[in-house]
Amino acid sequence: MKGRLLGIDHGLARIGLSVSDASGIVARELCVIRRTTRQADFDTINRIAAQEQVVGVVVGVPYSDQPKRAHTQADTVRLWISRYRQTTHLPIVEWDETLTSCDAQELSRVLRRPVRAPIDDLAARLMLQSYLDAVRDGLAEWPISDRES
Repeated sequence: MKGRLLGIDHGLARIGLSVSDASGIVARELCVIRRTTRQADFDTINRIAAQEQVVGVVVGVPYSDQPKRAHTQADTVRLWISRYRQTTHLPIVEWDETLTSCDAQELSRVLRRPVRAPIDDLAARLMLQSYLDAVRDGLAEWPISDRES
């Protein structure tokens, strides 16, 4: 089963979006959403997902070696995912986004973007491409909705 996937790079001020091609081989950056309210953000993401005809969502989660008792950015993203899940019928997959911001900064330089331009969409692209590569290599499963399992 293939189709377009939406990649999400969650941030406190901005949300980066990327999308894959229909065959699930390559990701491209899509846009950056400036955060307003949770509901408005979810509405915007769901509208874009419908426009792009995506079949699943991949959200980057920043894994770290923080002590178990410490609240991490990963905890914040997972809470956001649990709330977003209530607004969409699309299956959602969590994927490691470690170092995508560093790689996105380098890609931004290569693309000659202005120094202060947001890179959240590039981070979403790199994270989604990592996921697509893992699926291709048999290291990850394609998103399946609860209705399909």
